[in-house]
Amino acid sequence: MSTFHAATGDGPALPEADVEQRSREVRAAFEGLLQIRRLTNCQGGDPAASPAAWERGQPVRAIALALEAARQPPSALDATGARTATGYRVTAGERPGTAVVEWLGPPGAGAAHQEETALTACAAALDRLGWEALLYRGPRRRHFLEVEAVRPEEA
Repeated sequence: MSTFHAATGDGPALPEADVEQRSREVRAAFEGLLQIRRLTNCQGGDPAASPAAWERGQPVRAIALALEAARQPPSALDATGARTATGYRVTAGERPGTAVVEWLGPPGAGAAHQEETALTACAAALDRLGWEALLYRGPRRRHFLEVEAVRPEEA
C-alpha cells in the first residue's frame, strides 16, 4: 500500500488508466480531512468552515488536496522537468502557514490567458473550506494566489 500524496502540480501527469482510482483516493483523503476537522475543531458546526491544526501546519499538502478534491486540474512535469499539463501548482509561501497557488502550463498552452479565471475558481473552492486566498499580480504581470487559513475567530 502506497502513501497518498495530493497533487501539487510538480509531479508527473496521471495516466488516463489511473483517473478513476485516483478519484477514489482523493475522495477518501478528503473525507479523512473533513473527519479530522470534525474531531479537532472545537467550535463545532460545519467541518468545512475552518482548517484543522494539521492543515495549518502543512498548508501546501492541505491546499493541494482541497484543490484536487474540488476537481481543479493540477499542472504536471515530465522527467526532464518540463511542464506537460496546464493547471494549478502549490508551493510554500514566504511566511509560515501560507502557500502560493499559480496557474501554469507548457509553453504556448495559453496558461497565462486562463490564469485569472482559473485562479478565481481555485480561490472560491478554497474559500468554502476556510482558506483565505488573495489574488495578486506578480513578476511578468502573472497572477497568483497567496493562501492562508482563516483564523477561527474570523470564520
